[in-house]
Amino acid sequence: MAWNEPGNGQKDPWNRNRPNGRKPDIDGVLKSLKARFGRFGAGSGGILAVALVFVVAWLLVSSYTVIDARQVGVVLRFGQFSRILPPGFHLKAPSPVETVTKVETTQVRSVSDSVSMLTRDENIIEINFNVQYQVSDARKFLYSNADREEDTVHNAAEAAVRSVVGANVMDNILTTPGDDTPAPTQAPVAGVAPAAKETLQQQSRDILQETLDKYDAGILVTGISFQNVAPPKEVKDAFDDVNAAREDKQSEENKARAYESQVVPVARGDAARIAAEADAERVERIARANGDVERFNLLLKEYRAAPEVTRRRLWLETVEEVMAGNPKVVDGSNGKNIIQLPVEPNNAAVRNVPGVGTVIQSATTDANPNASQGSAQ
Repeated sequence: MAWNEPGNGQKDPWNRNRPNGRKPDIDGVLKSLKARFGRFGAGSGGILAVALVFVVAWLLVSSYTVIDARQVGVVLRFGQFSRILPPGFHLKAPSPVETVTKVETTQVRSVSDSVSMLTRDENIIEINFNVQYQVSDARKFLYSNADREEDTVHNAAEAAVRSVVGANVMDNILTTPGDDTPAPTQAPVAGVAPAAKETLQQQSRDILQETLDKYDAGILVTGISFQNVAPPKEVKDAFDDVNAAREDKQSEENKARAYESQVVPVARGDAARIAAEADAERVERIARANGDVERFNLLLKEYRAAPEVTRRRLWLETVEEVMAGNPKVVDGSNGKNIIQLPVEPNNAAVRNVPGVGTVIQSATTDANPNASQGSAQ
């Protein structure tokens, strides 16, 4: 049976646990609340109470601030700098007494641009530079920059890059010693030393940081890079031809150095060998000459002591030395003795032995079969 079906008893489920079975007077409750709120906001006292509620709520909401870990808070009291709030939860005077401006200090910001610049040797080059920076002082960053920080960094960076580029010649900027890029084709301008790209970037960074410090910008430059350095498009073809010729020149120089590395050590080795041989021969001749001098001095001493005997001995030794390799026999017996000589005409060693006279070979005769096979005359 439905709860609203006619009949006896309590069929309304809303009245089951209600004493006496009374129905709630919802309309009465709403009218009572409306009357109370109406009295609260009625008159000057009611308006003041409402305003007081809103003021208390505003004080509660604006009396604290939460600073993120990547931020710092700059507090102004009546528009004047008061303090810096580190990351975390902080209480403060409610607005508008104190206001907090949050600044990202760990965020890496960047500024890029492509500009044409004049080098010291009056050439024009195009440079794409990129500057990366962070906030180092939040107070100076917010209130010391008359322009936006992007404009300040951009203008200061362009001035720094122009200063560095204007102090170097074109070849020093377009080439980097130590890499595969060929060496400059022209001599550096007097007073300007060749500089690598990294050195130019570091010089630009130092000048930029010094300029920003003078501005009290509260900015720390973390890096500056030259992403693209090239001549203008109007002369790019001619510049490419110069680079190609430069590469050919470098290739030929490398070949010459390789040939030099092969030839020079061999020549130096030959020179050292010849010098060593000459030195050895010099030492040998000096030693032989010293020995001859010493021997002559000994003979002179003996000759002075016994001239005749010494003269005779020297003559005999000389004749013995000469005749020792000579296949000749001098017969002093007027041919009365027969001497058998083992003459070997085909012996080259015998033919080439130095001495006096010549080798004579005689044929064997029928009349005198016992005749000598060779005789000396």
